[in-house]
Amino acid sequence: MADTYDIVNSLVRTEKGTVLEQDGKYIFSVAKKANKIQIKKAIEDIYKVKVLSVNTMNIRGKMRRVRTELGKTADWKKAVVTLVAGNKIEVT
Repeated sequence: MADTYDIVNSLVRTEKGTVLEQDGKYIFSVAKKANKIQIKKAIEDIYKVKVLSVNTMNIRGKMRRVRTELGKTADWKKAVVTLVAGNKIEVT
């Protein structure tokens, strides 16, 4: 992974994610080959916060059907990032 912006794809805004923000946890979509150390450094560089821990999981795509055609959504990697107390990411 060359660039920090190649590691972190986006902040995932879901109902569960907004509940976790109260505990200082944020959900990110990250590159599939990124490890926890790379994710931690990328989040600290981009958002200028201190990261306490990173938990990752691989999410398998789901089977979907559009009319008569079967398909599958893409596989992706999710990272739950816990920040040190007092740090916060401004979400607009």
